[in-house]
Amino acid sequence: MTRSAQETFFRAFHASHPAATSRIFSGGQNTGGRSSYELLRDEIAGAGRVLDLACGDGFLLDLLAAAGHQAVGLDLSSTDLALAKQRSATVVEGRAQQLPFADHAFDAGVSHMAFMLMTDIDQVAAELARVLRPGGQLSLVLSGTSGTADRGEARTLFGKLLRETLSEVPAEQRLSPLGDKRTRTRAGLDEILGAAGFGPVQWRTEEIDFSGSLDQVWDFVSSVYNLFPLSAAASSALKTAFYTEAPALARPDGRIPLVFPIHLASTRTVHKGQ
Repeated sequence: MTRSAQETFFRAFHASHPAATSRIFSGGQNTGGRSSYELLRDEIAGAGRVLDLACGDGFLLDLLAAAGHQAVGLDLSSTDLALAKQRSATVVEGRAQQLPFADHAFDAGVSHMAFMLMTDIDQVAAELARVLRPGGQLSLVLSGTSGTADRGEARTLFGKLLRETLSEVPAEQRLSPLGDKRTRTRAGLDEILGAAGFGPVQWRTEEIDFSGSLDQVWDFVSSVYNLFPLSAAASSALKTAFYTEAPALARPDGRIPLVFPIHLASTRTVHKGQ
């Protein structure tokens, strides 16, 4: 998928699914009771000017503002940005590959579940290094690699059913791979960010629990971008198959287990001369 085609896809998806990311991810918690948004917020120490890259509907901007930061969001989706403005958030519509901000404008930058989906990621990293002050912090929440937390749970089942569905539909209903595969590993992220002027990445994995009722679990797994190009018939068949098989996974309390791994990566821009 070309850059322009991918960005058009994201705009269309979020126009049809406003606030999808925050609606899904705000409900999960790690073993300490914090969501992935709260974990990302807590990475930024000391009040300052923070850029939220791919801010969506502004959910994280609210958390940052409440923590004392001067938060500014940027996103491609005018639909989500309209929702962010209803929160009184400061937001700008634009591309990560060409940030509309001055050099060294921010003390820190964050991005939740978006950096690994972006095209021209080396250019994105260079732009982030440009707009952060020397020594400025960058913290990212990235999707965990497949298998990190798969223990026969709903996510595993959904992945199997989705692969079966995609193998049977026309090519135009199959989504091309998104983003740069280097963002999936610490070494790959170090390669991208190091070349842009960042120091070594601090990296840890957290498991976020989204277990719940059948409807709640389906709501989470069906939020993936891959379902967007599917026909109504293919989507309906996939849902029927999931609703048929997933109840067998239920715990004694009736909740269906679903654990989603995330990677939390943080680094800083390197001062010139270091």
